Amino acid sequence: MRDLPTETADMWARDAAAHALGITLLAVGDTTASLSLTIGPQHLNSHEICHGGVIFTLADCAFAYASNTGADMAVAQANAITYLAPGKPGDVLTACAALVSRTGRTAIYDVVVTTATGETIALLRAQARFIGPHNR
Repeated sequence: MRDLPTETADMWARDAAAHALGITLLAVGDTTASLSLTIGPQHLNSHEICHGGVIFTLADCAFAYASNTGADMAVAQANAITYLAPGKPGDVLTACAALVSRTGRTAIYDVVVTTATGETIALLRAQARFIGPHNR
């Protein structure tokens, strides 16, 4: 990823969890973000499909980058995920987050997680709380 705003580049550099899982930052817009992950053996559960926590983390990361593109720092206040289909070994998952609504210090984002073939495997609805200016 090139040409990131300084705040986003700094956030990405400190994102140890995303790096440890192999998540890639694809794009960041004004209130959007897209990240991807190729499902490897380390991401599988005992059913030999992608662990739900890994899919959730990918979606949560997309939400985090989408909600932290402005002047105010945001944290997750609540979220709910629905799994529609399993992620399989070798699948390339993409999580795309977008702002739905913002009122005051609270905002709602939707995140769609898809495979490279366009199959939607999970939907995340996330609520952000803006807590003040970025302290970077």
